[in-house]
Amino acid sequence: MCDTRVQVKTKVDELKDLQALLREYDVTASQTDYILSPEQAIQSVEKLLQLVTTIFYYNNYNPPERLFMTTLNLAFSTCPNDTFIFHALLHHCIDTVNLRFIPHMHDVESLNKKAFFKTFHITKLSFYAYFKLKQTYKILDSGSALGYGCGPLLVGRSSDLLLSEAKVAVPGEYTTAYLLLKLWNPEIRNVEITRFDNILEGVRIGRYDAGLIIHEGRFIFPEYGCVQIIDLGEWWEGKTGLPIPLGCIAVRKDPPAIDLKDDIESVLRSSIQYALQNKNASREFVKLHAQELDDQVIDGHIDLYVNNFTLSLGDTGRKAVQTLEEMARWKSIL
Repeated sequence: MCDTRVQVKTKVDELKDLQALLREYDVTASQTDYILSPEQAIQSVEKLLQLVTTIFYYNNYNPPERLFMTTLNLAFSTCPNDTFIFHALLHHCIDTVNLRFIPHMHDVESLNKKAFFKTFHITKLSFYAYFKLKQTYKILDSGSALGYGCGPLLVGRSSDLLLSEAKVAVPGEYTTAYLLLKLWNPEIRNVEITRFDNILEGVRIGRYDAGLIIHEGRFIFPEYGCVQIIDLGEWWEGKTGLPIPLGCIAVRKDPPAIDLKDDIESVLRSSIQYALQNKNASREFVKLHAQELDDQVIDGHIDLYVNNFTLSLGDTGRKAVQTLEEMARWKSIL
């Protein structure tokens, strides 16, 4: 009986390899030379795997929890901290425990908006967006961007502005940066939603009086003739003593994603650990998508936004998230 079980398990492994190979096949390719189309072949393998599961059962052998690869849509931004932490799980550097991820990359405000339509199984979200989507998405303990000294900056060509009348560019309606701006100064109402990578140029040429900058912008704004008006991260830390919660990774609260939440969380944490232990491994992937290609800017960005809170929110991180939400609700912003 033992030898039979070993033989069956070997066949399962072979079938799983075949299944993975077939799923990688380009189903748009010519199928004229095949008796079965790739789609039919995949269905046949899946039926075989179901049969093998039955064989396991009648031989009193517990099969693996999942014999099938589960494919999930994974959405994140092009910013270096995101491409840095997701590189390993997308490039087979770690064990993804039968999970297969299809990447989708957009700026963070696009991701926020798409989440309202439940577009992706797993997605990066600004915390402001997450607070509005808690009925639909559940936050993961790993993958968040929190920290000290990493908040958004309000900059302008001059720091001497009447902000209640100034035209201010903000990087998105649902960004945490915009939430912080409203908490800091609710009198700022003349705002224009602008892609984050267009804000500094808009301020430089006079389209905007001031701009709320995030990501790499905090490292390069002097090059655009801008000066800092307020560091909203410093303001937050002075008010709360807590790290500033900026963005998180969340899973949709429906199958299959929510059923695999623990596995997704574990794989993501392993990907982050790999990235931190092999910092140069992801450099080509990071540079492929970065707005700024200077290595010092990229390193500064990653060092600022990827830290222990990214591995796990912990008690302090969870308290920071709760405090931000409570403050927004108290101010009737949520």
